[in-house]
Amino acid sequence: MGERLCKLGIRLAEARSTALFQLATELPAAVLARTLGLDITVAVKWQRAAAGDWAVYAAEVSQRTTRHLQGEDVHALR
Repeated sequence: MGERLCKLGIRLAEARSTALFQLATELPAAVLARTLGLDITVAVKWQRAAAGDWAVYAAEVSQRTTRHLQGEDVHALR
């Protein structure tokens, strides 16, 4: 599979690094480590390199939870 992707001009190491970098900007290091099976110290290094701010992630999760609970409340009233 790697050879086929290489022939198409897709560089796996670069694609992996780009994906990790993007995720590190959006997720807390603990979530990144647990989700991808990385050691927490590696996840922290990726997050620092990407200067990720996980506060945005926390806010989004909070909003999802709030919307989900509000939806349950609406269904309970019907």
